[in-house]
Amino acid sequence: MKSLTLAVVFSLCCTGVAAAQGSHGVKGYVKSNGTYVAPTRATNPNNTNVDNYSTKPNVNPYSGKVGTKTPDYSSKPYTPPKPRKF
Repeated sequence: MKSLTLAVVFSLCCTGVAAAQGSHGVKGYVKSNGTYVAPTRATNPNNTNVDNYSTKPNVNPYSGKVGTKTPDYSSKPYTPPKPRKF
């Protein structure tokens, strides 16, 4: 019984550590043009993009993709550029 209790406590501790690592799940969805976007993981929002998976030279541990966005070392939250209207 003690080993089962220890196993449950250990698994709960590991789950808490994984949740505190700074990422969250993103649900899949369908774009307005009908394209399906699969579920994925993303970093939790904060005041920098330096630690985001999509920022150079970071690598997404779930997909293996290398980041392509330039890091901004400012303290302001990252906001993507607005699309230009022609």
